Amino acid sequence: MTRYEELTEWLFNQVPMFQNIGADAYKPGLDNVLRLSEAFGNPHLRLKTVHVAGTNGKGSTSSMLASVFQLNFMKTGLFTSPHLVDFRERIRVDGEMIPEAEVVAFIEHYRAMDLGFEPSFFELTTVMALDWFARSGVDIAVMEVGLGGRLDSTNIITPLVSVITNISLDHTALLGHTEAEIAHEKAGIIKPGVPVVIGCADGDVRRVFADKAAREGAPIVFAQDNVLYDTVEWSGDSSKLVYRGTPYGSFACPLTADCQHENVNTVLHALRLMPFTVYPGAVARGMEFVLDRTGLMGRWTTLNRSPRVICDTGHNPGGWQWLGPQLRAIADKGPLSMVIGFVSDKDISGILRMMPAGARYYFASPAVKRGLPAEELAATAAACGLRGSVCSSVAEAYEAAVRDTPAEGTVFAGGSTFVVADLLRHLER
Repeated sequence: MTRYEELTEWLFNQVPMFQNIGADAYKPGLDNVLRLSEAFGNPHLRLKTVHVAGTNGKGSTSSMLASVFQLNFMKTGLFTSPHLVDFRERIRVDGEMIPEAEVVAFIEHYRAMDLGFEPSFFELTTVMALDWFARSGVDIAVMEVGLGGRLDSTNIITPLVSVITNISLDHTALLGHTEAEIAHEKAGIIKPGVPVVIGCADGDVRRVFADKAAREGAPIVFAQDNVLYDTVEWSGDSSKLVYRGTPYGSFACPLTADCQHENVNTVLHALRLMPFTVYPGAVARGMEFVLDRTGLMGRWTTLNRSPRVICDTGHNPGGWQWLGPQLRAIADKGPLSMVIGFVSDKDISGILRMMPAGARYYFASPAVKRGLPAEELAATAAACGLRGSVCSSVAEAYEAAVRDTPAEGTVFAGGSTFVVADLLRHLER
């Protein structure tokens, strides 16, 4: 085992990690992360940043922004979570993952300190990212919120622009049981005088954001009020969506899930608020090459053509409001197999009811400590009218689904981010 493998294994298993233990790993508040950042020279004070929060779409939005900035002749940091295969996916400069040696050096430096407190996994990871971005001399860093906003570790930054994509019910035990309560937590990233773009918000949620922005003197834009493209159509080979009539001209984008129309509009509004020139060519090329420039995976990603294999990390009701109709449309046209798994602290009945009843299901537990046993998932799914096979792993479920699905059919893998992670690791082998 390499030193990098030893130390990341320690990071995953010895430091409180939300991925493994859920809410018990969540340490709300900024005191610890501020003290940790101070121990590393306060890198957050030396960076120009964009801050991205929201229930769904923040990873895609962050990646599109980072890709455009790269093509805009700016050295760009990108911090996202969770990772799918390699921990280093979380921290990138111009698309390149942080070197293993830098991860090792940071963890060893931290372990040699006597700070008098134990940071969480996410607090350590956030400061690792900020430290690497500062030492790399990035021109701008795009920071994706981990959970919530107000008390999230990333909220120690003061960005050039804040972005909140949308609000739906997720992590309710930590963030609130209504969309307005969750919006209050997300609105915590709105800073005095800093422009903020809201992707989509209505009713009480919209009022929460408008009131917070007014109190902070922050200019606010609701992107849904002004769609900054005229039309969206498929490219000739159906691999991309082409957006025409934007302020930056026309461009193609390989993010083709229905939800991406909203995210693209949010990105366009955010770009217009940047206090520097964003060139039309940078937008066109940045959007077209977002996957290559950022390593983004698991957003309605096609992994195989015959049968067609799609994976998506959508894992809450807001995400499945988009995924459900797309999958039902596929099921109406031909065979659809669904490789599905969840973590145990999700209320999944509502999500299962959004899934196509005519598909064939393969139930599996993702390989994390919080994974919901496949047998329990199958029983809950049966109560929602969905039936299929119980499998011992995501890999077994995937292989069975591909074997049973004709060449003209489709296999979908998702339900949890960790199902996608397990599948990608299996395919790498």
